[in-house]
Amino acid sequence: MNNQIVKNIVRFVLLIVIQVFIFNKINLGGYLNPYVYLMFVILLPFETPGWLLLTSSFAAGLSVDIFTGSLGIHAAATTFVAFTRPFLVRALLPKLDKGSGYLPGINSMGLATFSVYTLIFVFIHHFILFFIEVFRFSETGSILLRVLLSTLLSSAMIIILEILFKKKD
Repeated sequence: MNNQIVKNIVRFVLLIVIQVFIFNKINLGGYLNPYVYLMFVILLPFETPGWLLLTSSFAAGLSVDIFTGSLGIHAAATTFVAFTRPFLVRALLPKLDKGSGYLPGINSMGLATFSVYTLIFVFIHHFILFFIEVFRFSETGSILLRVLLSTLLSSAMIIILEILFKKKD
């Protein structure tokens, strides 16, 4: 089995376990909810086939849904992020050679580009997640505040985890 496949399977399991047993316990005033399991989708190789990207993202979201009893909202938000990923990668990294084995991360993208990449994906995920969760336009202001604060916290956590565990050059 390819080393990259094993690495992604281990990352999937670890991030789901960390999300369920540690980060799901963090809820500061109802506005700060870190969701670091999204790091799995963010760090999947760029040449991952679309069907595998969507399927594995759905599996990650569904895993969190099963453990939290949230009835598919994580699966929906994570699958939507996976759907938009190729378009955003082309927009953010127009000169990317998909066949070169280029992997997302701080080592290959640099801190600034990786941070923007992470912020955009986490914002989209949280926007979808929190709007589906509340499902009322009457609470748009509080939802947007929650999206913004949780996006900043989740993105910071993902970037910190990437810095801590990045492969040394």
